[in-house]
Amino acid sequence: MSTRIKNAITESIQIKIEAADTLPATIEKAGELMTKSLIEGGKILTCGNGACSVNANYFAQILLNQLVRERPSLPAIALNLSPLAMTKSKESSLLDVYAKQIRAYGNSGDVLLIFTASGQSKNIIKAIETALSRDMVIIAVTANDGGSVAGLMGSGDIEIRVPAMAMPRIIEVQMLVAHALCDYIENSLFGEV
Repeated sequence: MSTRIKNAITESIQIKIEAADTLPATIEKAGELMTKSLIEGGKILTCGNGACSVNANYFAQILLNQLVRERPSLPAIALNLSPLAMTKSKESSLLDVYAKQIRAYGNSGDVLLIFTASGQSKNIIKAIETALSRDMVIIAVTANDGGSVAGLMGSGDIEIRVPAMAMPRIIEVQMLVAHALCDYIENSLFGEV
């Protein structure tokens, strides 16, 4: 069993080294877009399904509170956290759960930050289509081949494709991306520490 544990840790380290080699420029571009939106009075809406929803919720929490240092709260909404929106009723389905909230909260210039492993979830695709119709910027943190999400991205949008295939590694690197994005935003808005 200890060999299995060591292999998991080693695999995690190797994937993070690969991410360090391939992702910084893309994360920086995404951070620039998010910072620009916040400076211009925009907000960040974030969502994901299953295990990816944890990273979406966590990103909104660290933007609202802090990553490393005390600072003013930044406007971020985790679309996964609304019990009313997540409750399935006769009038709506989970297919529209994020799209409805984007129609209610999303404005031109806001950012939709998606965390997805497969890039195939219909409610994530519908969320992106809705955000695009509202002239929002899309930043998608994907994995594998990016799925259908990769094909929806416009020229002003950014896909951050993590170099992992297994779900545990995808979630780990997505969280690392969340930290890097928040760090970029904090240092851009409040000065480097």
